[in-house]
Amino acid sequence: MKIKDEEFYKTIDSFLNTYLIKQKNFSPKTKNSYKKSLNLLLEFFKDEKGMKNYQIGFDDLTYENIAAFSNWLSDKRGSAPQTVNNRLMAIRSFVKYAAILDPSKVNTQIQIKNVPTKKVKKTVVGFLEEDALEALFQQPDVNTPNGLRDYCFMTLMYETAARCAELVNLTIQDMDLDSKSPIVYLTGKGNKSRRIPIGPETAANMRKYLSVNFSQEESTDTYVFFTTWKGSTHRISPDAVALFMKKYAAQAHTMCTGVPVNMHPHLLRHSRAMHLYRGGMALPLLSEFLGHSSVDTTRIYAWADTEMKRNAIKQVGKNHVSPVDPIWVDDEDMIRKLYGLD
Repeated sequence: MKIKDEEFYKTIDSFLNTYLIKQKNFSPKTKNSYKKSLNLLLEFFKDEKGMKNYQIGFDDLTYENIAAFSNWLSDKRGSAPQTVNNRLMAIRSFVKYAAILDPSKVNTQIQIKNVPTKKVKKTVVGFLEEDALEALFQQPDVNTPNGLRDYCFMTLMYETAARCAELVNLTIQDMDLDSKSPIVYLTGKGNKSRRIPIGPETAANMRKYLSVNFSQEESTDTYVFFTTWKGSTHRISPDAVALFMKKYAAQAHTMCTGVPVNMHPHLLRHSRAMHLYRGGMALPLLSEFLGHSSVDTTRIYAWADTEMKRNAIKQVGKNHVSPVDPIWVDDEDMIRKLYGLD
């Protein structure tokens, strides 16, 4: 059976396999997310419009249809607003790519761009204050192999504001600990790398950890953080990290209630971001430090910190100056002069 718009499917193929992977250098995981969004769009046309795959083409990507697709994700599939917005973003990216290849698709791109996103309820980002952080870091027994590993993982995660996956995949060659300015190289979402400076204390802790666990001849592509199972070593898993961090959080909670009992590893990343923002780091620089693709993502730290707002209000009160008397006081003719009546 003849495909109605073969160009539509050829563009999908080049978008996923050429544009995303070869040109944008996105990870296979990111590609799969875009692919799922496009497959859901095809499923929408099948379920809601009774259209088979061979009947779908670019002329079906209208404002009305994509708006209905957005509602279908919410109403029929129960997708959360943020998930719906992510799917919509993927469709927009695809149509934008199609318009680059064929300018006649620009009108379609404009229509899809104007489809409204779902309103996402903002939640205040959680983070640890300094006393809670100190209580947490006191929990691992650094005189044991696992305790030293866990301590180094948590302190390095905090200092670099790394995602858990970034540290799980960290290798020996990704660290420069012996230079005057120690640096850790992190690879984040979309295979984007960034250089993060670390302090001398953290660098010294990591050198100690490496000297205890690795020989001088160790391959530089060996994972830094590992677990031992039945005599063989394996890269530590995110689940194992979550498990030991939850254990230490429960212990630290008895010392400081600011440490949540069910603590998630990502809280260390949030904590570092908040502390850097409080310390005066500008949002664009903080965005780069965190590996965010857009500074808009980083703004959650700006509106979440009530402590900074409270201090700013106090500072305004301290700097309050009594109002100056208007210049027309004791001069009856000044108002007329100011408004051109004289």
